[in-house]
This record gives sequence, C-alpha cells and structure tokens, in this order.
Amino acid sequence: MKKIFLIQEENKNSDRLVESIKHEIRKYLKRERAKKTPEGFHYWDFDCKFGKNSETAHVIHHADFTAEIDKAHSEKWSECYVEIIAKPAKKPATPAKVEETK
Repeated sequence: MKKIFLIQEENKNSDRLVESIKHEIRKYLKRERAKKTPEGFHYWDFDCKFGKNSETAHVIHHADFTAEIDKAHSEKWSECYVEIIAKPAKKPATPAKVEETK
C-alpha cells in the first residue's frame, strides 16, 4: 500500500480523520497477515515508510505508525504519506542446546 492520507480537511474533524487513518492501516496489516505465506516461510514482515511525501519518507517499524501519525497531527501536517510493503519472512534459527554430561 502506497497512499497519501489527508490529516487536515475542510469541514471534517481532524481527530476523526487521524482515527480513520489508524484504522485503515490496522485493517490493511491484519488483512495482509491473514494471507497464506509462500512455501518455506513462516510469517509476513513489512517494509514501512512514513513522511510528508514519498521523497521525504523515512523507514519505520509497523508498530510505530500510531505514534508517527499522532506526531504529524500535533505538528499540523495537512497530509502524510504511508508505504507498507508485505514480504514473507522466516523465523530466525534457534541455537541448539548443548547438554552437559557429568
């Protein structure tokens, strides 16, 4: 998903717009996680960017979207750019436990 969301819009409460943006992002992440992963992969990971526009967007973790949106709202941005790209990922290998013999 690559999308520009309006934070300030005439005749609309900006608090409600912010909540609708957060809701749409959560809904998208939930829908992507529900998709079946390709063979050999364990879960979906996300490459995420956030900023005023696509050129100034910076990389963030998907859990930080709500904080970033709140920050943009408090700084009175008129719009924000959100990019979320889903990619399959594998769980990291756990090291085998070595049993000590007495």
